[in-house]
Amino acid sequence: MALLYAQLTHALGLNDVCDALRLHSGPLSAIRGATPPSRNGLSHANKVRPAEMAEQLFWRMFDHLGSLSPNFVGGRRRAPLHRFKRAVHIIDSTVIQLVANCLDWASHRRRKAAAKCHVRLDFQSLLPRMVIVDQARSHDNVYARALCAGVKAGEIVIGDRAYLELEHLLELSQRGVHWVVRDKQNLRCEVIEKREAAEGSGILKDEIIMLNKGVQARRVLAVVEVDGEEREMTSSPITSTGARGPSAISTAAAGRSRSSSSNSSRRCNWPTSWATAPTP
Repeated sequence: MALLYAQLTHALGLNDVCDALRLHSGPLSAIRGATPPSRNGLSHANKVRPAEMAEQLFWRMFDHLGSLSPNFVGGRRRAPLHRFKRAVHIIDSTVIQLVANCLDWASHRRRKAAAKCHVRLDFQSLLPRMVIVDQARSHDNVYARALCAGVKAGEIVIGDRAYLELEHLLELSQRGVHWVVRDKQNLRCEVIEKREAAEGSGILKDEIIMLNKGVQARRVLAVVEVDGEEREMTSSPITSTGARGPSAISTAAAGRSRSSSSNSSRRCNWPTSWATAPTP
């Protein structure tokens, strides 16, 4: 209850949480007889509480909501990628700034006062399927394999250019998983084939390319709809050669971009003692 209150109120520290809950001890007692925590008690609980507790709590709540409303966990919403019949996963990360960043002495420390949350989101149900919280200094592609471990053959994984790691993309292709990532400005590749686009399709470029380490991919540049306006894509999405047509590829890339921009403001400030311990 204390952690939930802290997250909803954007509390900056243990004092904020404990003092505020003590002031509202009357209404708090109506929730299963809950009592305000002490500072030492809450600090010790956050220090020794295993991360498995939060994982078990999430999946129990997930199963409970699924039993009450099956469409909540398995339904298909009218998302930008509703046209896809197969499962679509978006992988991304966000930095969780810790309270130490708000203090003057934080700049004198060498390590970042932050953690990073890596997420694989089911874009049909808009629910997370995999979450990893670790140190903020690690690059996103370090956790790409762990995020995509549960993706099945025939499903689609969409990520930004941080996940353009050729060995991992090759592994996904060998598993039968389709992938879509953004290209890099310094990307080295050989154009094998240039395909003609149908007139009026909005496809500006459709190429089959060969990347390093024997990774064959498809690069598409198109005009897509963003906020009701048609705009040319700022970067070309690169996808596995077994994926759908260029129109579907550009739609997937644009859908991932809209999802990222809509979630960019949902960053949370956590006290330093609440950061999840680094994964082994």
